[in-house]
Amino acid sequence: MTKIRTRFAPSPTGYMHIGNLRTALYTYLVAKKDPEGVYILRIEDTDQGRLVEGATDIIYQTLEQCGLKHDEGPDVGGPVGPYIQSQRYSSGLYMDHAKDLICRGGAHYCFCDEAHINASRAIQEARGESFKYDDPCKNLTVEECEARIAKGEKFVIRQTIPTSGTTSFDDEVFGRITVENETLDESILIKSDGFPTYNFANVIDDHLMGITDVVRGMEYLSSTPKYNLIYDAYGWEIPRYIHCPPVMKDEHNKLSKRNGDASFQDLVAKGYLPEAILNYIALLGWSPETNQEIFTLDELIENFNVKRIGKDGAIFDIVKLTSINSLWLRGMDLDTYYDLIKPYIDEAVKGDFDKKQIAKIVQPRANVLNDIPEMLDFFDVFPTFENDLFINKKMKTDEAIALKSLLAAREVLAACDDYSEEHLHEVLLELPKQMGVKNGQVLFPVRVAISGKKFTPGGAIEIASILGKEETLARLDKSIAQLQAAL
Repeated sequence: MTKIRTRFAPSPTGYMHIGNLRTALYTYLVAKKDPEGVYILRIEDTDQGRLVEGATDIIYQTLEQCGLKHDEGPDVGGPVGPYIQSQRYSSGLYMDHAKDLICRGGAHYCFCDEAHINASRAIQEARGESFKYDDPCKNLTVEECEARIAKGEKFVIRQTIPTSGTTSFDDEVFGRITVENETLDESILIKSDGFPTYNFANVIDDHLMGITDVVRGMEYLSSTPKYNLIYDAYGWEIPRYIHCPPVMKDEHNKLSKRNGDASFQDLVAKGYLPEAILNYIALLGWSPETNQEIFTLDELIENFNVKRIGKDGAIFDIVKLTSINSLWLRGMDLDTYYDLIKPYIDEAVKGDFDKKQIAKIVQPRANVLNDIPEMLDFFDVFPTFENDLFINKKMKTDEAIALKSLLAAREVLAACDDYSEEHLHEVLLELPKQMGVKNGQVLFPVRVAISGKKFTPGGAIEIASILGKEETLARLDKSIAQLQAAL
């Protein structure tokens, strides 16, 4: 059997948007389901007017961050290069194939200018018809065309579509699709500047690179019959098609970088893990056979099945992504987690505190990495706060109860020389029993009194252990004095 060969073929026109990254992922998974499968990166830069400087490097960086390592590509080489279309263009490859297609009856020279085409469009639209350009140049012989070219006339090369019959193809997601040939427009294959259009270059390159499986967005479904007519004209084997539904911003709008929607780079900058982003977008349009939600890349390879890609667009949900990201963070061992978040701790905490202990209390609570600095700002600077922070219906505390608890806790903590979590846990949990109150009526006021915040990573015991005896007692004294002054 022929080994699977797939290609991810982005245009270097900016940041990697989520839909494009999902295509890269699905293309990778299809290849890697085959132990000998080959995943190719091809840069499609024939639309020179839309190129963005540095965008190709962004593509390389994104694939590397996500672990989608390509087997062949511009930066790693391979047997069917070049892997950048503009470099392939310089060899005359596309023009040679276009001329061959003309000889085979699958294309023709066109000398009509835009004014003539627009006039045809206006006439058809006035009749209430969908525009379809009936190119009079199809009646010219190749010799007549070459003579006009020799005189310096500008031309494009258009595909020649049969005026009758149907074209059918099978798609792994949408099944059997048949279209009437008369509904297909004769697209430009070679532009007047000599560059191929996407519609032509991708067919030629897919064949020459031995692509067996084409994964792309469902917006290309309507163009696929035209692609297949080109394959048929050359007598080439047609690849297997896997058209994916769009990633949606909402029920009516596609997620799009043109509309300012978040790119992969934006999400990473906001503190989302590449692994979590990849995990989440795998589930945008594909459903596993089990209820498993968290997948490593290896697990995605094992579980992925194109038959479980849906036909409907999937809405990008930042809340769901955040939930998956939090599960990835919580699933790390402490050493790995600490190495990951240390820069974020360093940003917020300059004092001489045990930062690995800080990482331990942050891990169950931070959903994205960018949450971390703000969560820790109280370690270096004890903030001012109002006494009503001690009032909590759930904990059944008010200022008076808080003052009583703080005075008792201050006495116990002053007598402690061991500020390990284990020892503080023992002494502070014994205190409510002695006072005949619930744990929260002691621990909640202590946490507020030494942090100055309503919400913190970690409770009173963990925070006191990190602050140490001197700082904990100093903060308790200030909070007690503040309560006493108000009561």
